[in-house]
Amino acid sequence: MKLIITEKTTSPFSAPGRFLKLLPHHHQRPSSPALFFLTCFFSCQLTMSGTKRKASSAAAGEEHRAKQQKLAPVKEEKKEKVGGWLQSLVQQQRSEKKDMKFNKKRLRFLSDNEKIKQGSEGVLYWMLRDQRVQDNWALIHAQRLAVKENLPLHVCFCLVVPKSELSTLRHYSFMLKGLEEVAKECEQLNIQFHLLHGAPGKVLPGFVSNRSFGAVVTDFSPIREPLQWLEDVKKKLPKDIPFIQVDAHNIVPCWVASPKLEYSARTIRGKITNLLSEFLTDFPLVDAHPHTATRTAKGVDWDKTLASLDVDRTVKEPEWAKPGTKPGMDMLESFIDVRLKLFGSQRNDPNAPALSQLSPWLRFGQISAQRVAWQVQRNGKNASQSIPAFIEELVVRRELTDNFCFYNKKYDSVEGAYEWAQKTLKDHAKDERPYLYTREQLEKAKTHDKLWNAAQYQMVTEGKMHGFLRMYWAKKILEWTSSPEEALSIALYLNDRYELDGQDPNGFVGCMWSICGIHDQGWAERAVFGKIRYMNYKGCLRKFNVAQFERKYCPKSL
Repeated sequence: MKLIITEKTTSPFSAPGRFLKLLPHHHQRPSSPALFFLTCFFSCQLTMSGTKRKASSAAAGEEHRAKQQKLAPVKEEKKEKVGGWLQSLVQQQRSEKKDMKFNKKRLRFLSDNEKIKQGSEGVLYWMLRDQRVQDNWALIHAQRLAVKENLPLHVCFCLVVPKSELSTLRHYSFMLKGLEEVAKECEQLNIQFHLLHGAPGKVLPGFVSNRSFGAVVTDFSPIREPLQWLEDVKKKLPKDIPFIQVDAHNIVPCWVASPKLEYSARTIRGKITNLLSEFLTDFPLVDAHPHTATRTAKGVDWDKTLASLDVDRTVKEPEWAKPGTKPGMDMLESFIDVRLKLFGSQRNDPNAPALSQLSPWLRFGQISAQRVAWQVQRNGKNASQSIPAFIEELVVRRELTDNFCFYNKKYDSVEGAYEWAQKTLKDHAKDERPYLYTREQLEKAKTHDKLWNAAQYQMVTEGKMHGFLRMYWAKKILEWTSSPEEALSIALYLNDRYELDGQDPNGFVGCMWSICGIHDQGWAERAVFGKIRYMNYKGCLRKFNVAQFERKYCPKSL
C-alpha cells in the first residue's frame, strides 16, 4: 500500500493479483541483474521487409511468390493462438523435466527421525496451504519418497471452520471447489485423497497411526494458526515417523531466503534475486503413482460438504473468479496474452486492465507463483518491458510478506510495527480527526468520500480491490477512526472478510504498511499520520480518472 506515491512507485497491495503481495516500493528501484535474467528467444522473420524489390528475372519473381505462399500458413498459425495453449505447453514442459532433481534446500525435518519406518503402508502428504497437484514441491517430494520405498501415496486435507465473521461462503466455496478438482486429479493418478474434518492436532496423528503411514510431508505457511497446527501434530505424531516440511509456496524457501526479519524490500531483494538462478526452475511432472493402496479413501460429497458448513452465506461467491487450478492457469494465460504488456506502465491505474488478477489462486495455492514467474519470463517476451516490474512484485515483495509474518509474531498488531512508527502513531493518537466513522459505517460504504465508497463497494460485491486503491482505502481508515489500533483492526476485518485473497500474509502486511509504516520509512510529519506515509484524494486525481471509477462502482444509493 502506498501513500503519496511517486510516479514510479509500486503498490504493496498491487502485485500480480491486485493486491498480490504488498510491500511498498521505494523511490529507487535497484535493478538487480538477477531480476533480468530473462531467456532470449530467437525469432524467425516470417514476413518480408515490406520494401518492394524489382525481380531481376521472371524466375526470381516466381521463387519469391512461392516462398511467400509457404510462409502464409505460419502467419495464420500465429494468429490462431487462442485458448488453452499455456496448459498444453506446461504439460509438455513437465513431462520433459520428469526426472529433474529435487533441491533438498526446499525441505526441513520437523522430527528427529529422518528415516521412513519399515513395514509402513504408505506416505502421506498433509496438504495445507498449497492446494494443487502439479507444480507442488511438497507433493513432488512425497511421491518420490513413496516411489523409493515402493509405497502407496496418500494426500489429506484437514477442514477447519472457525466460528468467526471471517468464515464466509466466498472463501470456503472457493477453497472446497478447488479441493474437489485436486481430489479428481488424485484419483486419475492413483493417489488417495482424504478429506478429514477437524483440527489437525486432533485428527491427523490418529489417522497416521491407523493407516500405518511411514512418513508425513506437509507444506509451509507463516501464519500463526497453521504454525500452531504444525506444533500440535508434531507433539502427537509417533516419534518414529519422519515429519518433513517443504516450502512449496515461495520460489526461494522462506528460511533459505533469510534467517531473520528483513527491514524492507531493499534488504531482502539481493538475497532473493541472488538465489533465483538456483530456485526459479521448471517443475517435474507428478505422474500416475505406480503403487496402489489396499485401503482406499472414503469418497467425498462436495456439494453436501459445502452445504453443511457453518459459514456466513451473505458474503457471496464472485462471478469473475472461478476456483481451481485450471481457471487459474486460464487467467495466467490471458494475462500473458493481453494484460502483461500494460502492467509496466498502467499497473497503478484502477481503470486499466493491467493487473494479473491471480491473487485468489495464489492465496489458496491453486497455482504456483513459481509457475507464474517461469511462464511470464518465457512467454511474455512481447511485453518484456513489463516483466522486471512484475517479477519484483510477484517474487521479491510477495516473499517479503512471508518473511515478515514468519519472523514477527505480532504481524497483525501495532505492536509489531517499527519503534519509530509506534512512537509517531502514539504521539498523534489524540489528534483531531476530520471525520470519525464506525466499523459498520465503513463496512456499508457510508462515508463522505465517493472514491473510498466505490472501492469498498467493489470489495464487498466482487471480492477484490485494485492495489493502488487498497493503499488509499487503508490509509483513510487510519485518518477516519479514533486510534491506530482501531484502524488496523477494522482494515484487517474488512480485508479478511471480503477480499477473496484475504487472511493471507499479503493482506496483513498491506494493512501494516499503510497504517503502521512496515517496510517503509518516515515521511514529513503531519496530523493523525505523524511520519506515516500520507495519501489523499487529490493525489488520486493526479494518478488516474477518479470520476470514471466512481461512476462504475459507487451506486447512487451510496
